[in-house]
Amino acid sequence: MEPHQSEWEEFFDHHAPFYMTNEFTHNTQAEVDFLCEELSLPEGSRILDIGCGTGRHSVALAQLGFRMTGVDLSAGMLAEARKAAEEAGVEVDWIHRDATRFTSAQPFDAAICLCEGAFGLLGSGDDPGDHESAILRGIAASLKPGARLVMTVLNGLRMIREATPTQVDGGDFDPLALVTASVMDFEVPEGSRSLRVREKGFTPPELRLLMRQAGFEVEHIWGGTAGNWRRGKPELDEMEIMVIGRKPR
Repeated sequence: MEPHQSEWEEFFDHHAPFYMTNEFTHNTQAEVDFLCEELSLPEGSRILDIGCGTGRHSVALAQLGFRMTGVDLSAGMLAEARKAAEEAGVEVDWIHRDATRFTSAQPFDAAICLCEGAFGLLGSGDDPGDHESAILRGIAASLKPGARLVMTVLNGLRMIREATPTQVDGGDFDPLALVTASVMDFEVPEGSRSLRVREKGFTPPELRLLMRQAGFEVEHIWGGTAGNWRRGKPELDEMEIMVIGRKPR
């Protein structure tokens, strides 16, 4: 257990039972097919899923014979992941941990970090640079030499194009860090609850720098919005972009 509950942890703990109703979760099989082609790993390989959420990718990959470990900040999301794994008849090692504090002594053959499962989701006290660097360093330390990371992140180019001076003046968009702030509303047994959360976007040059600083060789930066993963340049206004890196041998 973490020593305190962040805004994102609280939100996802309550949102977990409804998470799979989000439209972007409806393309799991196509996304898993893409991952299998890109990673090109034999059955039985160990894959780390950082920010695994309800485990939709981990469970589907486990069904294909991969040995999966899913890490997530939210106990509520992991409870849903355990249910999904049980229903699918597969075993996954689920770990309740802040991704900035995760490393593994037993190295993995590959890692995935998808749909802002951890990367770019900032707590109120998180530094935008330190938070992401810590996650990448932990992933790199947990991989075998030559192993690959597939990650999707919020598209900072889109954030810049949509931002207004009013948002900047009101503190809802920080152009220096590419961080947006918004209010998430949800229901709890006591009534309605609102949390102000922060999300960071990334530009391709920033992603390359962060990856290289963490010890990865950047192989590709592609368009990566859920439901439209492809091997091609990011579109300026799409929600997400994909980066693929490799830990040097």
